[in-house]
Amino acid sequence: MRYHNITMDDMNNGIGLRTVLWLSGCSHECKGCQNPLTWNPDDGLIFDDAAKDELFGYLSKDYIDGLTLSGGDPLYEGNRAEVEILVRQIKNEMPDKSIWLYTGYDYEEINEFKLLDFIDVVVDGKYVEELRDVTMHWAGSTNQRVIDVKASKKEGKTVLYEKDC
Repeated sequence: MRYHNITMDDMNNGIGLRTVLWLSGCSHECKGCQNPLTWNPDDGLIFDDAAKDELFGYLSKDYIDGLTLSGGDPLYEGNRAEVEILVRQIKNEMPDKSIWLYTGYDYEEINEFKLLDFIDVVVDGKYVEELRDVTMHWAGSTNQRVIDVKASKKEGKTVLYEKDC
């Protein structure tokens, strides 16, 4: 798995103060994407032990609310296995940290992925430039949804995340 950046104190990609891991690899290639440099899965840095230590160091801070996985697409086929290992470890070691995941896939395409057992919120759907809406919290176009994964799994249907922004 490769990544482009780890942002320590981010307030734009989920509720609270977050650490963001910007992964490489995306097959959606949405027109107007804000991060086209992250599409190539061979670009960026290898997510090695040093990068993992850096990420966990940021997440261990009391004032950090959690992790956001973005990119690229954390669910790019080449990322999925390592992302699952990573989020499982974070939830085991830091169960109070929330994990948000941005993906171009629709939730209904991925809701059976085992790694979602460790994700709190998914922002789903391809970015559609013609549906851009700068007033939306956490999403860029009106087709995208902010989904409460735990409530969705419990209720057996897609449940939107409605906590205060």
